[in-house]
Amino acid sequence: MKVLILCTGNSCRSQMAEGFLKSFRPSFEVFSAGTHPEGKVNPFAVKVMKEMGIDISNQTPDHIDQFIHQHFDYVITVCDNAREKCPVFTGHVKHRLHSGFDDPADASGTDDEILAVYRRVRDEIGKTFEKFFEEEILNQR
Repeated sequence: MKVLILCTGNSCRSQMAEGFLKSFRPSFEVFSAGTHPEGKVNPFAVKVMKEMGIDISNQTPDHIDQFIHQHFDYVITVCDNAREKCPVFTGHVKHRLHSGFDDPADASGTDDEILAVYRRVRDEIGKTFEKFFEEEILNQR
């Protein structure tokens, strides 16, 4: 199974989704990318995922172009369509899905207030990708 998760900056949502999918089935080939990748994975995203026992600190934001000639079973966009344009992947894909999540990088306030937003988005991503894993992947057998 080969999955690509896309968003704009590839520093928060897609990185968390990648971490969750890899934790569900380590043998999956899971990648994430963005149209305008940031320089590093957001430290708040790393922190809240570590609270779940998932280490995404070694993941890197990558540009969508490096995956364009690869084949994927699933390409999943995770950006919030209401505020930003999700990237379109024109490569070889069996299934395209979309699940929009708020961008936690937009959070402001104290560190505790920001972490609360990251935790909320993390939990939403975790539930959504667990459901995807159970319904789309496990039911294919």
